Amino acid sequence: MKYFYTLIICFLLANTANAQDKFLTKSGKVTFFSEATMENIEAENNQVLSIVDSKDGAMAIAILMKSFLFEKALMQEHFNENYVESDKYPKATFKGTIEDFETAYSSATKTEVTVKGTLTIHGKSKEVTIPALFLKKDNAIVMSGEFFVTLSDFDVKIPTVVAKNIAKKIKVSFDFNHSLYKK
Repeated sequence: MKYFYTLIICFLLANTANAQDKFLTKSGKVTFFSEATMENIEAENNQVLSIVDSKDGAMAIAILMKSFLFEKALMQEHFNENYVESDKYPKATFKGTIEDFETAYSSATKTEVTVKGTLTIHGKSKEVTIPALFLKKDNAIVMSGEFFVTLSDFDVKIPTVVAKNIAKKIKVSFDFNHSLYKK
């Protein structure tokens, strides 16, 4: 896994002239929640890589799907093997831009921002718009928010036999505490 993170970081920083313009976290938190008739399903991942470029508000995120932890081991197994097919599609990614970045970056208070970009899950990509809260404090950028993912948009198939157990739209929440990246 360290190799994966190193590879992503090198890729994202390959064309940068000044590392002082980057904010990074390797311990971002992403959770998802599926509310269904039979049973709610929730999972958490605290190993999310996220980077923000303070020059232009560009943002990139990489999530290892096998790093989502569930309350029940069987749910985790089904998630990885049957739904997101983690061996075939090991990660989810986002690449986009924080709109009105300069205004939010110069503000001393939490600011509502919109993040637009491409979300890739299960090998399928979709343009998304995500509302978020943004706070620049000292040498950190803190971001949080939530949005919904429609499983069919990413070709995640739910067998008919368990269709009532899994919501068609999944609530995704995130919390990132980016620190100034230092070489």
